[in-house]
Amino acid sequence: MRTRCLAALFLASVPLVLAQTAPKPPKSVRLYVFDCGSIKGLSPAMFNFKPNEVKATEMVVPCYLVVHPKGTMIWDTGVIADSAFKADGSPVTQGTGVIMGATKPLKAQLAAVGYKPSDITYLGLSHYHSDHTANANDYAGSTWLVHQEERDFMFGPPQQGAIMATASFSALKDAKTTILKADDYDVFGDKTVIIKFAPGHTPGHQVLFLNLAKTGPVLVAGDLYHYPEERTTGNVPTFEYNKEQSLASRAKIEGFLKQSKAQLWIEHDKATFDTLKKAPAFYE
Repeated sequence: MRTRCLAALFLASVPLVLAQTAPKPPKSVRLYVFDCGSIKGLSPAMFNFKPNEVKATEMVVPCYLVVHPKGTMIWDTGVIADSAFKADGSPVTQGTGVIMGATKPLKAQLAAVGYKPSDITYLGLSHYHSDHTANANDYAGSTWLVHQEERDFMFGPPQQGAIMATASFSALKDAKTTILKADDYDVFGDKTVIIKFAPGHTPGHQVLFLNLAKTGPVLVAGDLYHYPEERTTGNVPTFEYNKEQSLASRAKIEGFLKQSKAQLWIEHDKATFDTLKKAPAFYE
């Protein structure tokens, strides 16, 4: 009887052990798209538009998981911290005039595809604004990929008007860090996942290029643009770190898009986001 009980106890523990083991590496790159929240109530004037010049003002906040045969990378970490969710997973909203909200914790979405923060090899942030860094501290055990200009600003003297929630990324100060020195950084060394330097929105703003075997080339644009209308008007936000740098970065990336024939995903654009497959589905 005692032997049977021990065997039953062992078998009962197996699913838990398996659930804590990351999936086997895929044969080619995969990209998972997570729903990490929304932002409502922003005035188009912040982006140098009149109300009737922007088709839709609501913004989405995605996060992305890149799974490569050689490792994993989380790209942007949301607008609401997982710690703000109640035990029952109730949706969370913050703010009055501008409302930031999320319905799903990032870690829960990550777990649904078989991963946990300790499984993530690299952390990439398009930039330091608070709607991209809410859960950055959870990935302080990963290697942070960042340009020196961005890191210096994040941990430098407080800057008036900077849209930063420094507590959300404070643990990165002591994280293992790779300082990116070139305009293009080949994350896994095979030209399938490349971080491209596109400063202006912030000092070290960066975008993510993926060359997917079946989907083809995709460029995840961070905040190079917020609204599609910015591409045709040349408008830039009123809170840009350096307008001239932003325009130069846009011109460079637009040239790259023509050359690479990559799809452009504007991260905050709801119309684009609504067309994308969400995790647990993936692009490959």
